Amino acid sequence: MDELLIFDLDNTLLAGDSDRNWGIFLSEQQIVDSSYLDESERFYNNYYEGSLDIDGFLSFCLKPLIANDMAKLLKLREQFIEEKIRPIVTKTGKELINQAHAEGKKVIIATATNDFVTRPIADIFDVSVLIATEFEIKDNAFTGRVVGTPCFRGGKLNKVTKWINDNNFDLSQASFYSDSFNDLPLLEKVKKPVIVDGDDKLREIGKNKNWECVSFR
Repeated sequence: MDELLIFDLDNTLLAGDSDRNWGIFLSEQQIVDSSYLDESERFYNNYYEGSLDIDGFLSFCLKPLIANDMAKLLKLREQFIEEKIRPIVTKTGKELINQAHAEGKKVIIATATNDFVTRPIADIFDVSVLIATEFEIKDNAFTGRVVGTPCFRGGKLNKVTKWINDNNFDLSQASFYSDSFNDLPLLEKVKKPVIVDGDDKLREIGKNKNWECVSFR
């Protein structure tokens, strides 16, 4: 069985948060107003405090996707990737994934951020398997609905576990790299949990559990 490496995306492989940057970008392009940015910051802070209302947050994220047609969104996303994402791709994270590929290991990315924003980011890392929060698209437009479980906390564990079972891997033999205490459900199930530029809560937990702590920045 191939060795499996699982990576969180925001503030792990990226030196920043893709969702937050997407909001900033949309504001700069005048797709959303300044109140959107204020609300985005509030959700971002809630995430780090551990009080995020995930359903409320996803409804908020969907608003600009519902309000604009797909051709426009795809063009915006392309510009966003070049301007906001490529500059925060961590060289160390990219090299680690390249090395894993060279050694025949399987790499997947698991992120709470929606798949519209994150699919081209996973492509930058040459990772084909992206497990993310999925937004429903019908007739080439966003419906405003979330497909299945949000890829957040226990939901991330559930989605990763389903993929692992479907693809004959073993979670208890896998490695998982993350910055966030919100990922504890998955970190506690893998053989090798690795804290990458961790938040204060996760670093404290990691210290007590003797988990490896590294920086990609």
